Amino acid sequence: MIEIMKNLFKYTSLVVFACISFVACETTDLDLRVSPNDLAADQADPNLLLNSIQLAYGSNQAEISDLGADLTRIDYMFGQIYFNNFPGDTFDDIWGRTYSSDFNDLGDINVQVGMYTNLNNISAINAGSDIDYSFHEAVGKTLLAHTLFQLADYIGQAAFSEALNPVDFPFPNLDSGEDVYAAAFNLLSEAETLFAADPPTQGATDLFYDGDTDNWIKLINTLRLRSYFLTGNSSAFQSIVTGGNYITDSDEDFQIQFGTSELQPDNRHPDYADDYTPSGANIYQSNWLMNQMVVKADPRIRYYFYRQSDGTPGAPGVPADEETLSCSLVIPPPHYAGFIYCSVANGYWGRSHGNDEGTPPDNFTRTAVGVYPAGGLFDDSSFGEVGLGEGGGGAGIEPIILSSYVDFWIGAMATSDAAKATALRAGIEKSIAKVQGFGSLDSNADSSFEPSAADVSTYVDGIIADFNAATGDDKENVFAEQYWIALYGGATEAYNYYRKTGFPTTLAPNWEPEPGAFPRTFLLPQNEVITNPNLTQRSDLTTQVFWDTNPASPTFPPAN
Repeated sequence: MIEIMKNLFKYTSLVVFACISFVACETTDLDLRVSPNDLAADQADPNLLLNSIQLAYGSNQAEISDLGADLTRIDYMFGQIYFNNFPGDTFDDIWGRTYSSDFNDLGDINVQVGMYTNLNNISAINAGSDIDYSFHEAVGKTLLAHTLFQLADYIGQAAFSEALNPVDFPFPNLDSGEDVYAAAFNLLSEAETLFAADPPTQGATDLFYDGDTDNWIKLINTLRLRSYFLTGNSSAFQSIVTGGNYITDSDEDFQIQFGTSELQPDNRHPDYADDYTPSGANIYQSNWLMNQMVVKADPRIRYYFYRQSDGTPGAPGVPADEETLSCSLVIPPPHYAGFIYCSVANGYWGRSHGNDEGTPPDNFTRTAVGVYPAGGLFDDSSFGEVGLGEGGGGAGIEPIILSSYVDFWIGAMATSDAAKATALRAGIEKSIAKVQGFGSLDSNADSSFEPSAADVSTYVDGIIADFNAATGDDKENVFAEQYWIALYGGATEAYNYYRKTGFPTTLAPNWEPEPGAFPRTFLLPQNEVITNPNLTQRSDLTTQVFWDTNPASPTFPPAN
């Protein structure tokens, strides 16, 4: 998911750099009182600064989502030992895109690309200009607020009160998670006030809502909802739900839309670009997730995954094959009792959590990403090989916050089983409807393999019946498993939910029986630690964020 945003980010950053350096995008009237080699921030083009903020934000969302998905088995994680998998540089790029005023992402060219830096520049321009750039400022504040929430959630701290003030704070201290949350909430309030005046876009490109300020305000309230859920603020959460002004429909979903261009720039979904190549697929899908969907006969499975083979070696009725799937010959170790170790049925060919075996010649047999959300092929049991331009050509999405996710938050905060079941049903139905809408991207697929309305109803009714019949942890597992399935493609909140609740407890174990404690936070960005003497790197991944009040590692989460 990351590479496409990097490409777009570099492309737009180059334009930003060119305009900042030569002041040639809007005017040819060079004011020689200001050196062209030392251009003031308020002479930059606000539209290009906003583009840079949006693209940096998009890159961050893709990277954070991948981390959350890897840890929660929604995606496949390579590497057996958690601490080795997530070293100190894990958050370096995310940190740089958020803060740096000199972030080198263009080879030898240094450009101002940090979200916070460019937001400050936009605010300065807006304050000193006769032109109203409040829309730009509001978008920037909303996106920075969400990023700050995520930094507090994933590494426990972030810079804010001493950030971007090198004169007074050359080596900024990090604020606590609670203080970062408070700062993010303030930014959301400021953004909402600006959006409420329905400011003009002034020609800005809005990559998310095409200038619709009503939808931006709904997003702001939805960001509040997710944060109130994590912090357990039930009264504030319910107040927003009662007000109804949040993301409730797929038309309001917060997502990044990709295209089908392969070059200049490559704007296809990055997973599509990785899997639909002349040399075959390059991503492994999660055995745990695929098996969950096979066992449950989930109607989304043919949209999520495209099978290149009708059988996985070692699965029931399929001979083992040491060359293409060496683990198919292995007797599962004791800690995998009751879980799929190597081979999922029906040709769903992936890998289990932590498997770090070498890569065999399976690029044209392993399961590839499907038509949702990557814009690939719909699985109509043709079992053909992937290739350039197949299916939807990569015109997928990066889900960030969907209306279905919000229903799961409402269910998690519900105070009765009946209310939780109602929210669960709504979340599943919205998820399935959105996913089915992507089927049309693959116009050559045999549509007779798409699930019917009756199939969908039977599935949803069955899940709700299972939920109502279950008790205790089993009930929570039914709910959480469905949330995980809906989060495929945009799993940032899975990592938060897992540390908040400990569910689902049905997650398959790590390939390695002793992988170390499950990461409760990531390490601090190593680049910042090296250059900032006020910071000391952590020695493990067990530090808990302020809203994670569960037992210390390694006993929690229980599935690990």
